[in-house]
Formats: sequence, C-alpha cells, structure tokens
Amino acid sequence: MMYEFLNNNREELTSRCRKKVAKRPGRSPTDEQLQNGVPMFLDQLIRTLRIEQTVAPMESLKISGPAGGTPAASEVGASAAQHGKDLLDLGFTVDEVVHDYGDLCQAITDLAVERDAPFQVDEFRTLNRCLDNAIADAVTEFGYQRESVTVDRLAKEANERAGWFAHELRNFLGTASLAFSAAKAGNLSLSGATGSILERSLASLSRLIDESLVDIRAIGQQTDVLNSFSLSEFIAEIASAAELAAIAKGCSLDTPPVDVELAICGNRELLLSATANLLQNAIKFTHINTEVRLSAYASADRILIDVSDHCGGLPPNSAEAMFLPFTQGGMDRTGIGLGLTIAQQSVRANSGTLTVRNTASIGCVFTISLPRFAIPA
Repeated sequence: MMYEFLNNNREELTSRCRKKVAKRPGRSPTDEQLQNGVPMFLDQLIRTLRIEQTVAPMESLKISGPAGGTPAASEVGASAAQHGKDLLDLGFTVDEVVHDYGDLCQAITDLAVERDAPFQVDEFRTLNRCLDNAIADAVTEFGYQRESVTVDRLAKEANERAGWFAHELRNFLGTASLAFSAAKAGNLSLSGATGSILERSLASLSRLIDESLVDIRAIGQQTDVLNSFSLSEFIAEIASAAELAAIAKGCSLDTPPVDVELAICGNRELLLSATANLLQNAIKFTHINTEVRLSAYASADRILIDVSDHCGGLPPNSAEAMFLPFTQGGMDRTGIGLGLTIAQQSVRANSGTLTVRNTASIGCVFTISLPRFAIPA
C-alpha cells in the first residue's frame, strides 16, 4: 500500500525534499517555510490514501479535494494556499511554489524505484490528484496575493504622484495670483474685462485643484473596505442557527474552520438570508444519518461558500429550473418554492453568483461566489 510506504519513509522523503530545495539559488529551507509545505502535504496524502481503502472512500475528498480542477474546500487546498502566500512573503517566485510539490513527487518516485515498492494504478491517480490540487491552490493564492500587493503599491504611488502634482500646481497658482494682483494694482490693462475673466478663471482653477485634493484623500478610504465584514463570523452565525434543525432532522452539520483574515462586502442581511436558506434546504432534503456541509474559502479573487448535502443527487436537467419561482423538488413540498429564487436574487444584488453542482447518486453542492476582501488592519 502506498500510504504505508509513505508513512514508513516520511523522514527520508522530507530530507530528500529539503536537499532538493537547498540546491536551488536563494533557497535555504527552514521549518517555518515548510510548515504548510511538504510535511503537511505528505500527511494529507497519507490520510487520503488510507481513507480510500475504507468503506467510505469519498470521505477522502474532504482532505484532498475532487479531481478536475473544480474549486472546493479541502485541507490540501487550505494548506497549499497558505504555502503559496508564505513563499510570496519571503520573496520567492511562482516557480518555487511549483518546484516544492514537484520535489516531493520526484522523491517518492525515486525512493519507490530504489526499494522496488509496488503501487496500484489508483494510488498513482490519487497522488496526481493531490499534487494537481495542491499546486493549483498554491499558485492561485500566490498570484492573487502578488496582484493585490502590486495593486496596492501602484495605487499608493499614483496617490503620491497626484498629491505632489496638485501641491506644486497650487504653489504656482498662488504665485500667478500674486502677480495678477500686483499688475491690477498698477492699473495695467489686465484690470479691464480681460483681467476679470482671467481672475475668475484662476479662481475656478483653484477650486478645481481643491476638489482634486479631496478626491485623492478619498482614494485610501474605499467604501468596500469600510463595509466589509468577517467571513468566519458570518459562517459561524449561520451554522449556530442551523445546528438545532440538523439535530431535529437526524443529520450532522459539518463546518470546517474559516480563514479569519477573509472578508466579504455587501448587504450582510441579504447574504445572511440567502446562505441560511440554502443551508435550510440542504438539511430539509438530505437523507437521515447523513451529513450537510457548510464551508467557506478563498479561490483567487473570489470567496466561495459551499452548501453540500446527501439528498441522493438531482434529477436530469433540473439544475437550471431549480432557481425559477414556485419550483419545488423532492418529496417534501412544504414552502412555496421561492427560496432559491430569492437567494439567487440576493446574491446577485451583492455582485455575486449562485450555482448548483450535482454529484450523481450522492447529493448536490450550492455555491455562492462573491468578491474577495481582507479584514482591515
């Protein structure tokens, strides 16, 4: 079994990865740098492979995420994203992000050949899936954070340039006004109609510059940031309210931890109502003794909120119709069939989208996608 091989050779694999990293220019790996990298990923890979040998192999997706590049909350995704952010903070390039996971793959392959370890095809598929998801999430977060840093720097530089320009222009204007006053006091021709026009023009220009200074000061006070709120607190509030409903239905509610630095912006009450509605629907239609999952995480410049259930899957071609008014599915017909329609409209009003994804014979996943923000410092 691959997971037994990896578990027995954990230290050797980590050591080989460290040596590979140390050979690259500018890298001297420390425990801090690798905290969310190779050791954590190796542990996640081992647990994923072990679960896939049990009677509930689909549970492994909570750790590794699904294949195919579909965004989903997973342990691999969360730690890989943090690893990508850590490398950016340390000044490394996106190549280093990819190489770190490639090093582990090469180390596993080399050691397996050396020790003639037999692996199954399905185990290699799982290894590739975990690596693909880790690299994708790490690179995505690296790119988002780098773009965010670049945008902030450019905005600051532009603000400083505009401020300097307005300040210098105002000084020149003051000099011109004094010169005009002197010319007017000397009974020059500028004191006639032409001079009056020039004076009014100078006054208008002064007012325009004052207004531009107000605009420049406003650049650093975006209303989006001022109106943002914590994603983790938002999810915790919804989960707390739904806990009793889940118990009454005879199902469990799973809410993975949410990054405390993530935030969303918009009408909190509308988004709260939309998400709570999705969660109530999931509890309503999921089978007894199954699990409903509420997860929230970042993917590039978006915040994704997933509500997944075990309702058995959706009927063919029913996904689009679910959001139409007065549409109801399943055997439970309580309600009037407007919940999903209202939820979709509420999400759209906050610059987001609401979609549904079917997992055949298992259930469905509703996903709210919203612009990503950070908690103000």
